[in-house]
Amino acid sequence: MTSQAFRMYPTYREVFVEHLEHYVKEGDYPGLDVFICTADPYKEPPMGAVNTALSVMAYDYPTEKLSVYLSDDGGSKLTLFAFMEAARFAAHWVPYCKKNKVVERCPEAHFGSLDSTSFPEADQIKMMYESMRDRVENVVKRGSINHDYITNEADGQMRLHLATILQAILEYGKEKDITGHGLPNLVYVSREKSIDTPHHFKAGALNALLRVSATMTNAPVILTLDSDMYSNDPQTPLRALCYLRDPSMDPKLGFVQFPQVFHGINKNDIYAGDMRHWCEVLLPGMDGLAGPFFAGSGGFFRRRVFYGCPSDCPSEAPKMNQEVCHSIKSREVLAMAHNVAGCKYENQTKWGRKMGFRYGSLVEDLYTSCQLQSEGWKSVYCNPKRPAFLGKSPINLHDCLNQTMRWSVGLLEVAFSRYSPITFGVRSIGLLFRAMLYFLCLLGNLGNSDHHLCLSPPASSAQFCLNIPQTSNPWFWLYVALFLGAYGQEYLEYVLSGGSAQRWWNYQRAWMMKGLSSFSFGSAEFLLKSIGISSSGFNVTSKVVEEEQSKRYQQGIFEFGVASPIFLPITTAAIINLAAFLSGIAQSCRQRSIEDVFLQVFLAGFAVVNC
Repeated sequence: MTSQAFRMYPTYREVFVEHLEHYVKEGDYPGLDVFICTADPYKEPPMGAVNTALSVMAYDYPTEKLSVYLSDDGGSKLTLFAFMEAARFAAHWVPYCKKNKVVERCPEAHFGSLDSTSFPEADQIKMMYESMRDRVENVVKRGSINHDYITNEADGQMRLHLATILQAILEYGKEKDITGHGLPNLVYVSREKSIDTPHHFKAGALNALLRVSATMTNAPVILTLDSDMYSNDPQTPLRALCYLRDPSMDPKLGFVQFPQVFHGINKNDIYAGDMRHWCEVLLPGMDGLAGPFFAGSGGFFRRRVFYGCPSDCPSEAPKMNQEVCHSIKSREVLAMAHNVAGCKYENQTKWGRKMGFRYGSLVEDLYTSCQLQSEGWKSVYCNPKRPAFLGKSPINLHDCLNQTMRWSVGLLEVAFSRYSPITFGVRSIGLLFRAMLYFLCLLGNLGNSDHHLCLSPPASSAQFCLNIPQTSNPWFWLYVALFLGAYGQEYLEYVLSGGSAQRWWNYQRAWMMKGLSSFSFGSAEFLLKSIGISSSGFNVTSKVVEEEQSKRYQQGIFEFGVASPIFLPITTAAIINLAAFLSGIAQSCRQRSIEDVFLQVFLAGFAVVNC
């Protein structure tokens, strides 16, 4: 029932970028700080982050107002080397994109498309890109680099304690492209981390970037991106400004969320990686009420939202809309940036509780946006026809289930936290929106219908307390109505949003496996953590794609990845449902009637096919 809240007030928006000039001139655009997060050069290849950075550095946005910050939580010299190489290539790439009005401004995507062959300089730029890519990949494969490429402070860091590494690689006005125009600011940040100080995973990294950027550029608008989520539309910042600078919008508008769309999905989407149902049904439904939640990437924020309620005048906040005029390479600025990136800086402060991205859950995106909305901030969902960003989705079952298990743990942490959206912020969040959050945080784990669908037939077969009605029983038709209603509604929504019947089948099949495996393990992990037996950590989803594995995925071949206990619930459910199915068939043969066991046989067979 709570899931129907998403269907009450769906909102679909459209912006007209060409009208933006009537409200704000280009010279008056606010500064934009772009945050890109990475953590492990072997799970998240540096070239992925490089492509993301280059795609946003070439935005159709005033260069002097654009700054790109990379957070490297692994403190890797390999990633720093990759970005130094990217800075050299950017001097050619940025003017090439703007001169030819390139739409795909991610080099890897651009040179992989047919459009790149129509530009005269394309072959030369492609050779430069491939040369840079080979140097970076060879360095990552070798695991070491020439010491001439790194500063002394970046050398010899230990995993138990990472000192702050901060390097302004590019500064507007000092570094220029090949046409003599300035390049956007590009800053590498690896915050200080110590084994005896909590670092709060991605939320901690984003808060470090919030403080470092405030000392260097202090742009009023912030865009957060995952390392593999490159820009697919150079006008995306202008689309966000259409909301942020629209005088008719609610002054409490805190952020604009774009959907997470994934490229490289195979024809039938065997792991339900395109998230179509979320993008086309759930998020528009939330937009009709208080607004969508922050999805972890692709969110344009007002910097102001991270420093308190809309009505507050926080004393700890930097001066809003007042951008820093000093050189980002000056000693004073670098000293301040080093200080705020220290692991002890947040002690005895409100960071992570009342300021910045909030601590307490592995899904810091949902947790933060729930608290922002409870404080009175609003959000809007912008879903243009051309996807604003494109990312990578897991291409084997093991990575897919592990990613979902991490979300499961995080959602339960949100649901049972002090600031649970189910109980916190009653005045700011209405009943329908609270029902949506209840569905997201709890029902996906504790009340998922897929669990029940797979366990009902064997429970009935074993003569447990659950009895499935016969076809002659009036209650049988209630089962039929609920089953057809739930699946019929999802099918229609999926197909009407542009999906195929085969993709829908794989979508519900994948979520049944996730419900059995990821949510079960996630619930157990959360329970153990709650009683102090286990401590969940943030495991980075691998973005490494092997060529042979990619070929099998594109062919639609199911791949488990590695041996893991996470497959046990799926295997167990398949075996016991197969036993229930055969038992039902045998019983119907003995009785020469299928009436008594029809529903049991049907549901067991359905579960076997899906598992």
